[in-house]
Amino acid sequence: MAGPLPSLQRLYRRARDQWLFQLGPSEPGEVTLTMRRVFIVPTRPGMAFAGLLLLMLIGALNYNLGLGFALTFFAGACAVADMVQTAHNLARLRLAPGRAQPVFAGEAAQFELLVHNQSKHDRYAVWLGFQADGEPRQVTDVPAGGASVVKLTAATSGRGWLEAPRVRLVTRFPLGLFRAWSYWRPALRVLVYPAPELPPQPLPSSGAASEDGHGTVGLDNFAGIRSYQPGDPMRHLAWRQIARHDPALGGQLVTKHFDGGAVAELCLDFAELPPQLDLELKLSRMARWVLEAEQRALPYSFRLAQHDYGPALGDAHQAACLRALALFGSEGQS
Repeated sequence: MAGPLPSLQRLYRRARDQWLFQLGPSEPGEVTLTMRRVFIVPTRPGMAFAGLLLLMLIGALNYNLGLGFALTFFAGACAVADMVQTAHNLARLRLAPGRAQPVFAGEAAQFELLVHNQSKHDRYAVWLGFQADGEPRQVTDVPAGGASVVKLTAATSGRGWLEAPRVRLVTRFPLGLFRAWSYWRPALRVLVYPAPELPPQPLPSSGAASEDGHGTVGLDNFAGIRSYQPGDPMRHLAWRQIARHDPALGGQLVTKHFDGGAVAELCLDFAELPPQLDLELKLSRMARWVLEAEQRALPYSFRLAQHDYGPALGDAHQAACLRALALFGSEGQS
């Protein structure tokens, strides 16, 4: 009977959250915090203040003090006003997911959240954080008719999509006698690339360019100077000619041209890796090779399962290769 109990508890908590907090797996688009989604309880100072009010009321009753009654009721009215202001400091805020940039496994993923305030009153001291991290640690003020951007970080371990955890919003403004909070599950996710292998392994020797940029077939012969074209290795730039014609003064970049042995194509093929290697180690090695080829400005082709990209360079090519590595083996690979 020990097995079904945790499952029943999870089902109960999920149903409770959906009914009480109006929470689902995720909430696409923008969400407005209605009053039903804002909950409020007294804080410890609030409980102490309530005890003080009780003592003041007892003293005023025992000694029949008119000023004592006035002071007690005035302080009680201030507490009620604080409760209303604390709840309204969260209510009617509009929440929207922002951007989330891909990261490598082991790095901290950043989730950008947007908090809009369409009311005529400023919202102060709104704390935000992931529920799993305990008390929120990011605080922001949202001006009237404006918006605020908050970035929350979450640890990453494995590759693939990382969904944004549930966000908790908390405020104790203005007096701190009450604590209002609400929950939000943004429809936001981060793509986590495989961690590049350490220490790095040499690039594949077959079909790869040598360290000086020459191919492995034949001996390149210098054939002259031509205009720079996107994808040309940086080491082939003709620096002496460039120095004579400063690009800032209207000149153009030029590169050295070789005949009889063009730079060989670098092919990063997952199927060519040693079969005894662990799958995640293979993906990490491929990720390292992609980064190294980009750093060395070596055009490279990429082959992994159904992904077959021709030789290219640039941010778009790198992102497509790393995305394929991150989602390898996942259903749909969306």
